[in-house]
Amino acid sequence: MTNEQKDNLFVLVKSLTKSEKRQFRLYVGRMGSNQDSKFLNLFQQLDRMSRYDEKVILAKGIVTKQQLSNLKAHLYKQILISLRMNPVHKNIRISIREQLDFATILYQKGLYKQSLKVLEKAKLMALKNEEKYSAYDIVELEKVIESQYITRSLSNRTETLISESNLLRTQNDLATQLSNLSLQLYERLIKAGYAKSDQEFREITQFFYENLPKLDYDTLGFREKLWYYKAHVWYSFLTHDFLSTYRYAAKWVEMFEENPSMIAIHPVFYLKGNNYLMESLALIKYPSKFKVTLQQMIQRTSHEDFPVNDNLKVLDFLFYFSNKLNLHFLEGSFEEGVTVIPEIKKGIKEFTNQIDPHHIMMFYYKIACVYFGAADYENCIVYLDKIISNKRLKMREDLLCFSRVLNIFAHYEAGFDYHLETHLRETYKFLIKMNDLHAVQKAMIRFVKNLGDIYPHEIKTAFQELYTELKQYENDPYERRSFLYLDILSWLESKIKNVPIAKIIQQKATQLNRKERPSISPYSEG
Repeated sequence: MTNEQKDNLFVLVKSLTKSEKRQFRLYVGRMGSNQDSKFLNLFQQLDRMSRYDEKVILAKGIVTKQQLSNLKAHLYKQILISLRMNPVHKNIRISIREQLDFATILYQKGLYKQSLKVLEKAKLMALKNEEKYSAYDIVELEKVIESQYITRSLSNRTETLISESNLLRTQNDLATQLSNLSLQLYERLIKAGYAKSDQEFREITQFFYENLPKLDYDTLGFREKLWYYKAHVWYSFLTHDFLSTYRYAAKWVEMFEENPSMIAIHPVFYLKGNNYLMESLALIKYPSKFKVTLQQMIQRTSHEDFPVNDNLKVLDFLFYFSNKLNLHFLEGSFEEGVTVIPEIKKGIKEFTNQIDPHHIMMFYYKIACVYFGAADYENCIVYLDKIISNKRLKMREDLLCFSRVLNIFAHYEAGFDYHLETHLRETYKFLIKMNDLHAVQKAMIRFVKNLGDIYPHEIKTAFQELYTELKQYENDPYERRSFLYLDILSWLESKIKNVPIAKIIQQKATQLNRKERPSISPYSEG
């Protein structure tokens, strides 16, 4: 399977639908000379193969080994051209670029007036749909044409173009700064997770405000507000300010709901906004609002007006099932959560070329937690081992740490005492190496290490003592992150009361839904 994953052409061919393959053959067959062309024969051969094997291709005599690389590159380009012509893949951005291409051709033929007319139409389309980078390119071409063909219809044409160019340049520069900041914060979250100390908090905060551009919020357009909200969502995630995460994610989603035409243009950002909104609701433990948000997203994505393409199918799968599992965690419905695992495994296999390793590992961790809550500790260990044994995973250090901690408790619950000492030693060494050994982890590892010396009649007292020790860290800004990955307090309560952990979490969910929630307005700025 290694070659299949690495060969881009093979992956592209296998991603095509039946209609896309049919269109490609029609596109190639538009000229009779292409019917027996080498690149079409290569396409048909790749379509028949279940896995990429260069030896099979060469044995068919389609092409020599020296020609294969160039032929593959040509076929790859032809497939993309065919896909670009497919109405299914048409969107506003492609339409604007198409008009810009037409205008460029007309300009090169010396048909200046016709070119300017096409550009004006494309510019209005770009501005209406917040495609301001394209709008800037259009204005720049208008300036080039005007410098060679002075129109007499508007006396202030030069001033108008200069004004438009300056405004778009300023707006694009602001959007670029905000998108750069957002991407840098996201990278930090993926690699290291939440801030682990006051020093990290200060570093993140200093970086954020040093790179946050000065702006007038009331003058921001849709696109600039979107990047502004995204940057604040990542900053508040990193600094454990989950109420602010909720506030900015809610603004993000609300902005789309107030401008429904933008959902069809930027469906990816709409889906991601909903995903981060639900993540924040899970972190502040607001199950009732979480369920409403999830249902609203399902209704919106199921509507006939919502775009359909392979990328959106992958994101819909990721966000729906990730948050479906989060809801089971919130409600303690682990047995029900187990029933969706086969669908998740099927989706991971179906979208294996589109889902990155980090998101796959996140699914494995959540699946392990579902099995742990359902008291299926052996399956829990199986999925944790997929994470722990992945030596190539160089991101989300905190995910790696808590996978190992949960693994120890799963071995304890499963009665695999003969493995416990080894896992304790490896986990302790790993946490020391990662510089991630905080008070909660220390207490948990110390407890498990001493389990062998505790008599059966003393075990409940030992659980109570550990619960009391850990409870003091529940609201600590840095220690509480341990409870975001592993609800150890609920597990201890289940041991003390001798009831399933699912029942403990269900009771807490009921209390949370009855509890009066704080008024958090997503609309006020500042």
